[in-house]
Amino acid sequence: MAREPGEAGPERGRAMAAADVAVFEALRPLLTGLAYRMLGEVQEAEDAVQDAYLRWDGADRAAVEEPRAWLTKVVTNLCLTRLTSARARRESYAGAWLPEPVPGGPPAPGAPFGTLGALGPLETVQQRDSVSLALLSLMEALTPAERAVFVLREAFAYPHREIAGILEVTEAASRQLHHRARLRVAAAERRFAPDGAEWRRLVERFLDAAARGDMAALEELLAADVVAWSDGGGKVSAARRPVAGRDRVARFLLGVAGRTAGLAPGTFTAAVEDVNGGPAVVGRLDGTVVVIAALEVSGGLITAVHSVLNPDKLAYASRVLSHPGGPSGPS
Repeated sequence: MAREPGEAGPERGRAMAAADVAVFEALRPLLTGLAYRMLGEVQEAEDAVQDAYLRWDGADRAAVEEPRAWLTKVVTNLCLTRLTSARARRESYAGAWLPEPVPGGPPAPGAPFGTLGALGPLETVQQRDSVSLALLSLMEALTPAERAVFVLREAFAYPHREIAGILEVTEAASRQLHHRARLRVAAAERRFAPDGAEWRRLVERFLDAAARGDMAALEELLAADVVAWSDGGGKVSAARRPVAGRDRVARFLLGVAGRTAGLAPGTFTAAVEDVNGGPAVVGRLDGTVVVIAALEVSGGLITAVHSVLNPDKLAYASRVLSHPGGPSGPS
């Protein structure tokens, strides 16, 4: 039977559904990047985004004027709920808790910025800085609301008027939350930000000194007040508390390098690769990532080392970096 003009048939219904899916998929990298910055864990971020997809599927989409704003609000609030239970888990975590490292960083010179894995867009310096392991670790000290405002404002440049609408607070409250968050993470502000090439050279020198077991060369690269954090999650040997001071950190890092390289049976290799927006040391045992060390740099010296050894937190990075089309290869 012929349809009346304008009547929606099965083909039109499918086209509309496909269009709605396309809208969500176009926003998925941004939403995943937002969720990862909020939660510091890849699977949790992906689960939050998938929950948002289900909300989108069940929504009256014709009534949604701006999908980006609607979905950003949904993902933010899903993450706020997840942060509550995450805090309880992290309080009982064995030793230092560090965010899950994610491969990805600036592309080759001249290439356009894009979306890299769970990091989302990395088109600006602020977006790249906001996924560093150092800043993500410091954000653990923020309340969930402070973290939401900080991520939305610093990483995605949302105006306070929009943030207030997302969190359902006043604009003045949004500004106050942002101010408190900025004060709490002020230690992450770089006193001296090296360019990419200089940063990579310093990381390469660090890797070379550690691989050779050269204590003197390693100490030359470390600031006097350098601090090292290591996350083994109770699964592998790691320091339960931060190690501070040039001599102690150098000895600790050489000990970690020796233990990791001495794992048997297997062949251990290490290289400098892009992780969380910058160069990091990635160690592999028979191709499987067993350690990722991200370095903070200031004034030409290493001021902090964040080493992730927990195999659960390295599984995603190992899968991505072992893929032929992974974000980066060994230097």
